[in-house]
Amino acid sequence: MIHEVSGDILLSKAHAIAHGVAPNDHFDSGLALALRERWPSMAKDFRHYTHNTHPKPGELWTWNGVGDTHIVCLLTQEGEQGHGTRPGKATEANVSHCLKRLAHLVEKEKYRSLALPAIATGVGGLKWTDVKPLIWEKLGELQIPVFVYSTFHAGVAANEPGV
Repeated sequence: MIHEVSGDILLSKAHAIAHGVAPNDHFDSGLALALRERWPSMAKDFRHYTHNTHPKPGELWTWNGVGDTHIVCLLTQEGEQGHGTRPGKATEANVSHCLKRLAHLVEKEKYRSLALPAIATGVGGLKWTDVKPLIWEKLGELQIPVFVYSTFHAGVAANEPGV
């Protein structure tokens, strides 16, 4: 049950929020920055995780915050190409693999609903016309509401049927 919506994903009432990052992301732009500002401990925990495990693109990392907060980081982008540079670009293969793993995670963790942006289309550099079909293919069978925030509108809550 995928619903394409417009609004501010930070106002989502979904049980979990997923977003794309690089394995060594600094959470310094876009949605990652907004998440870091809202939950600074999440960014700190992610940094600790990446320094200890050196994850690869295509993997997932989950963070559970106070209350019923669940954030899933999809490692859609390649890592930095050099010290202090921006994260690398996303690939359709990484996005596809992350979405497949996300579908399994949603079922395993029994998330009641999921929100995600137009992943990998900002800093990741992919085109929405290439990413959108991957989301529908990999998450379309989920039996929960999935809200894809394809258009960002700051401070505007999207209509999320079923939550």
